[in-house]
Amino acid sequence: MIAIYPGSFDPITLGHLDLIQRGSRLFERVIVAVLRNPNKMPLFSVQQRLDQIRLST
Repeated sequence: MIAIYPGSFDPITLGHLDLIQRGSRLFERVIVAVLRNPNKMPLFSVQQRLDQIRLST
């Protein structure tokens, strides 16, 4: 089974990482979907957030 975890992750937090880790124990695969929120001014670009997630997981 696959889990999808959507969010802006701006920035990625320990809480996000905890959910990703717990999800990876319950599911064969966890897809982290990084979204843009048009109502917020981002701290980091989408690419920077993807890089942060890859380095953290």
